[in-house]
Amino acid sequence: MENPHAERQAVLLERILKNASACTEMILELNHCVEEILRANASVKIAADLTTKYRKNVQYNLAATTLHSEAS
Repeated sequence: MENPHAERQAVLLERILKNASACTEMILELNHCVEEILRANASVKIAADLTTKYRKNVQYNLAATTLHSEAS
């Protein structure tokens, strides 16, 4: 006796596989776009890191200078 729902299940499974394949393609394209954005923003990240380090150095030197002038 054949399963009466087998044909419908096969159609649904085919649709699921097709949608999963399309989803995988879109995710791969999204990953590619994210990689391009990261490469394009690399110089911005470097500039931000340098600015952060500069700000920390200024704060340290300002604190050291303030302590030195108060001690004198």
